[in-house]
Amino acid sequence: MLIILAFIILFHLTSAILLFVATIHNAWWVVSRTGREVIYADLWYSCNSTCYPVENSHSTEAAYLQAVQATIILATILCCVSFFVFMLQLFSIKQGERFIFTAIIQLLASLCVMISASIYTAENENFHAVSLKRGSYGSSYIVAWVSFPMTLISGLMYLVLRK
Repeated sequence: MLIILAFIILFHLTSAILLFVATIHNAWWVVSRTGREVIYADLWYSCNSTCYPVENSHSTEAAYLQAVQATIILATILCCVSFFVFMLQLFSIKQGERFIFTAIIQLLASLCVMISASIYTAENENFHAVSLKRGSYGSSYIVAWVSFPMTLISGLMYLVLRK
């Protein structure tokens, strides 16, 4: 039983780390041009040797970008909260009960990751300046999509898990 519990904790912490990396690292969009520097763009900044804010990120035209920012941050917060709730429930609920509250929070985190990555996929052309449109998805974008099934599986494990 301790091995299963350790695996669940490790799986949850891995998904939380992936969410932090996807949120913080600046490689959601990568533009590489021949003879020039590579430009990395995330949800807030575009960087080559210096960083500058994403154009029009505070306007109503960038409502999609603001939705991506909000949901990926919310997913990270919910994943951390569900871990702490799991630790509290681990020592407070009676044996044989399920971790329903932890599962609900983790499934909400999974939903938020899916929403943010889906909006970014659908609307990424509208976020970037004309000079950055000829790029490709970066590692943070891929990490966000990888963290989606991990948080989903983690939430489903909490639904099935009995103390």
